[in-house]
Amino acid sequence: MTSPATELARDVEWQRLDPRMLLVHPIRELLRFLPVVLGIVVAGSAADGDEPWSLIGVAFPVALGLLRYLTTRFRITGGRVELQRGLLSRHVLSTPLDRVRTVDLTSSPIHRLLGLSTVRVGTGTASKDADDRLDLDGLPTDRARELRRELLLRVGPDAETEEVAADERVVVRFSPRWLAYAPFTMSGLVITAGLFGAAAQLMNTLRLWDRLDHVPMLGPDRSWWLLGPLLLAGTVLLISLFAVVGYAVNNWAFTVSHTRLDGSWHVRRGLLTTRETSLDDDRVHGVTVGAQLGLRLAGGRRLSAIVTGLDRRQQGAAALVPPAPRGVVLGVAADVLGTPDPLKVPLASHGPRARRRRFVRALVPALTVAALAIVLVVAGESPWLLTVAVVAPVVGLGLAVDRWRALGHAVAGGWFVVRSGSLGQRRSMLRSEGIIGWNLRSTWFQRRAGLTKLVATTAGGRQAYAALDVPEEDAVAAADRAVPGLVEQFLR
Repeated sequence: MTSPATELARDVEWQRLDPRMLLVHPIRELLRFLPVVLGIVVAGSAADGDEPWSLIGVAFPVALGLLRYLTTRFRITGGRVELQRGLLSRHVLSTPLDRVRTVDLTSSPIHRLLGLSTVRVGTGTASKDADDRLDLDGLPTDRARELRRELLLRVGPDAETEEVAADERVVVRFSPRWLAYAPFTMSGLVITAGLFGAAAQLMNTLRLWDRLDHVPMLGPDRSWWLLGPLLLAGTVLLISLFAVVGYAVNNWAFTVSHTRLDGSWHVRRGLLTTRETSLDDDRVHGVTVGAQLGLRLAGGRRLSAIVTGLDRRQQGAAALVPPAPRGVVLGVAADVLGTPDPLKVPLASHGPRARRRRFVRALVPALTVAALAIVLVVAGESPWLLTVAVVAPVVGLGLAVDRWRALGHAVAGGWFVVRSGSLGQRRSMLRSEGIIGWNLRSTWFQRRAGLTKLVATTAGGRQAYAALDVPEEDAVAAADRAVPGLVEQFLR
């Protein structure tokens, strides 16, 4: 077996990707150019000539795929990882190893069939250009995992692969019971809306809408008393089904583990396309426990890590636990933080002025909608609008109470903890040493109430974690306790 020291020495020289990619790249390029290929074949058939149009149409994307493989090389040398690609226009990507934030291993179905993986190195770059991504597509899966260990920089060349594997501690594994939480997320609604939109566009193109009148239940004499509940029940069932299927495809075989030797967290998931993400311990500065309203009512939560060096577009790489039972999520969060204290610390109340703002901001729009519904009924519209006039204030009141109960912050044991939200509630626990600055922002209405928004800025996660509507004197005191001396001038 090749030792890690030999692997590192081999990495110094320029290397090509695995030769099995000669099967992947041409097929991928052929699929990408499929509309063009079909157009060339149709044009050649219409010309009634002897020219091999179909061969030309297939040969070009195949040759492009072969060229992509032959012109792509990589190496690790001088404390940097370098990727070179292109023939006429040479493109070289180079980044220091100490800028590596995450390492993702992804295997599509065709990659899995060939035993390959794509290594994506997350460096925190702000570029949106796909050519600026440091992707090694593809390597043998075993070699990809070895390269991931090398890039995380925490294991010396004398550490054997078996030693690292034996050190891996599994924190949590996927349970089929988690599928029950899928219908309480927004994923099913998004999938269903996309499919309905595509179906509506297709029906409009084929002019099928006019034919619906010939369907017995959808004809002119249809009864909405029967049709309405059936459509609602069918839509809910369809949304739930798509949510469960989407959850299973994305999170099947989900596993969170930790290795002490290379100092990193590893997340594996996926049914058709598998993905393995590694997060360096030193770059994890906290976690966020969140849930949409439906998921909270079902007793579920989700967990993500606050990782330095990732921008908002890369937050998917920081997801630690998908929607799962609250106890499971909190257990993993305590393991990542190294202590359960930030999860249990009581949050400071923001006082009656903050409570008043929660109620005003929730009830004013609700009462406005209710008043509008009553005006429409008086003007002769359907009496059913009175239902809106009753429901809107009740919903607004419930939203205000929930938002008030969620509001709070705490500074304890080297952690800055904030919680807020109702429809999408989050409790973020940020290590104080990861805070690089404070922002205190106040609108005109907040200044009149003596409140401010205390924002902790950091290089990780969402880059800003806010405690909403904090009394001004409490906000400055909390900032000083979390990072002593940083706001000292405001205390004088």
